[in-house]
Amino acid sequence: MAPAARFRSVVVDCPEPRELARFYAAVGGGTTDEADPDWVVLHLPDGPRVSFQRAPDLTPPEWPRSDRNAQQFHLDFDGGATWTEMDAAHERVLALGARLLDRQDREEKDFMVYADPAGHPFCLCRTEHS
Repeated sequence: MAPAARFRSVVVDCPEPRELARFYAAVGGGTTDEADPDWVVLHLPDGPRVSFQRAPDLTPPEWPRSDRNAQQFHLDFDGGATWTEMDAAHERVLALGARLLDRQDREEKDFMVYADPAGHPFCLCRTEHS
């Protein structure tokens, strides 16, 4: 069956679209189209477009709570196949402005949960077990 439509992009509400697009460009690579300061598009290599839309009054979710400002979505990034690669990715996203929310999952679930500079959760995931 033919699809009704073709996937275009994921849109993220945030107070500062340029800042957040640049953060994710540093995390996942790619280039940004910043012609409109209220709508910035990140073109990820071999991935979907991620657009950042100005929402000045955004209240970020309180992960992992679901009773208040529940997480509406999150982005997953491959952090590497080994713990050495994961540790390097961890240090890099922290240096870019991410905040660690949950490292406990690392050993049990092979991922770590962070908040981006606007407070949205995202994960670094281990690509395979070694």
